[in-house]
Amino acid sequence: MTLERRTFTELRAAGRRLEGYAAIFGSMANVGSFQERIAPGAFHRALGGDILALLDHDPSKLLARTRSGTLRLSEDSKGLAFSIDLPSTQAGRDVEALAERGDLGGCSFGFTVPEGGESWQGSIRTLTTIALKEISVVSAWPAYEGTEIALRALQASAEARRRRRVLVMAEAAQWA
Repeated sequence: MTLERRTFTELRAAGRRLEGYAAIFGSMANVGSFQERIAPGAFHRALGGDILALLDHDPSKLLARTRSGTLRLSEDSKGLAFSIDLPSTQAGRDVEALAERGDLGGCSFGFTVPEGGESWQGSIRTLTTIALKEISVVSAWPAYEGTEIALRALQASAEARRRRRVLVMAEAAQWA
């Protein structure tokens, strides 16, 4: 079975947590010689496995995984939602910095299609069951449109930075 990849663009950073949608149901993607959409519930059977979160589909840039609880996946009426606790690794820091600047291209996912997991109507493929292997934060362009990237800082983190600045300034004033 060939591993396939599809890309979306909805991300939110919340402190060291990245949240968004790795896939949106019903959104049409142009995949070369055909178009493709994902049916609601297509990921349901895959959510129990060990899924990885990567940067740009690169297994050497592991961000999180479901087995350790640092990647959480769920399906809702919109699509495949995720929440990643970003690691303090170079890849994790890069993703956080790019998310803060709004530079990330979106999300993607790598999958296979089990037998009977797709239907065709002319040149339109509908994925009804997906064997999910990984989701990726991507720095380029998404295959599927309709998602967005946004940055949301945690209030507690912002407040901690503000307090730290006030203390540094007070200490500097004391020695001046």
